[in-house]
Parts: sequence; structure tokens; C-alpha cells
Amino acid sequence: MSETLQTPDAGLLDQTVAAVRAAGSALRERFGEVVRYQTREELMRALTVNDDTALNILRPRLTSLRPAASWVEDELDGGALPPGEWWVVDPAEGNVNHLHALPEWAVTATLVRDNQPVLTVVHLPLTDQTYTALTGAGAHLDGRPLHVSQTADLGLGIVATSQARPDEDDNVVRRVGSSITAMLFDALVVRTAVPATLHLTNVAAGRIDAFWQFAGARADLLPGALLVTEAGGRISDAQGRPWTPQSHSFLATAPDIHAQAVATLSR
Repeated sequence: MSETLQTPDAGLLDQTVAAVRAAGSALRERFGEVVRYQTREELMRALTVNDDTALNILRPRLTSLRPAASWVEDELDGGALPPGEWWVVDPAEGNVNHLHALPEWAVTATLVRDNQPVLTVVHLPLTDQTYTALTGAGAHLDGRPLHVSQTADLGLGIVATSQARPDEDDNVVRRVGSSITAMLFDALVVRTAVPATLHLTNVAAGRIDAFWQFAGARADLLPGALLVTEAGGRISDAQGRPWTPQSHSFLATAPDIHAQAVATLSR
């Protein structure tokens, strides 16, 4: 954070933390009861109310910090962004968990500059934890440096994956299923849950050793990609090639098991 590297982006990171935490507080006030819905339309309306609650705080505050930065309107979008600065925000990452009174949800904001994430904030309102990363300054949890695990054997590792979206392409769903089966043979423990960002905070913190996903949106993966990279981890696609927002798969690991994870996912 700003105490470790004094740059204009460090000051911006501190202000982004304040905005994200404010949005998280608003969502925490709405949390606790299971939200009932009977149709897809009712579900989407409930998700939108949560999104709007956070966005009404995030949009004006982040826009005031970087008036020239563009705004990604759809958090489910993928692919490369046009040149320049962009705010990539997920106002309620794990929104469906929030509706079901499950604790695994967060608010995230990432500033992307020419398709490279330069700072990110991931705030977990229920535990009051805030993960941050700034290019060249490391990854932190509430100001404490994060480091990926030193696990060198995939067979001793805890790994995780997440589905990209409920209406994913059939081929992607089958690929997810076969990859889970492969990891069940090769890893110690396999975790499957949403959202992706929280798995990636665990990789950055050294709690789990690898995370992979097929397809996926920028808002799901960019925050965790910067956190893991700044915590000393490896980022690639599932074949071991450099990852970009245009990639069709994503892999984040402790350095010493990266090649093993690629081999497992390539079977």
C-alpha cells in the first residue's frame, strides 16, 4: 500500500479502498435474510438491487478519482479493453451467495491501464478484511504482505475452481467437469465454489495452492490476477501460455506446482 511505495497510484489505492469499503458497508446492511425468488426474472431483479446499492456509491467516488477513466458497464464481459484507463468493478462479487445469506461475497474495484491491472481492492464486508495490490508494491491483507504457498507437490496441495456463469456454453461445462475429475486424482483436496475472486485471494495468501477456471469475466479474474502476481505466484492460461483477458482459461498457482497443474489440466 502507500506506506510501502510512494507513487501517485499508491495514493489512488488508498482512496479506492475507502470507496470500496463504503460500498461494502451498504451491502452488509442488506445481508442476513435469504431472499426468496421463484423465477429467473425475480432472481435478476434481486441481484440488480444489490448491484445498484453498491454502484450508487462506487461510481461517483471512483469517477471523481479518475475522471478520464472509462467504466466497464457489464461485469460479466470478457476480452480485451480499448486503450486507456478503465475501472473494472464487481459491486457484489458472489452476489447470489449474498442473496442466500452465505458469507462468500465481496466488493471489488480494479483500475486497468492499457489492459494491465495496476491496482485492485477486494473487500470482504462480513469479516472486515481488505485485500489490496499495487503493481510493483506487492499484495497485502489489511496492510500485511501476502505470499503464495511454497508447496512443491500438487499431490499435497489444495486446489480450487469456480464456474464462470450459470448459463455457460455446454463445451465449457464439460471441460470444467473433466478438469475437476483430473484434479481429484492428482491433488490432495479440490474445492468448487463461487466466486472466483475469493479463491484467488486464498492463493495470494498461501492458503490454497492453485486455482483454475475456464472462460470467465474480467471482473472475476483481474483482481485476483494482480493479487497473485504481486504475492509471487504464477499466472497463465490452462495450457501454460501467458494469460490475457482474451484467454479462454485461467490458472493461478504457487510457482513450484505450476507445471504440474498445467499437466493435469491438459489431460
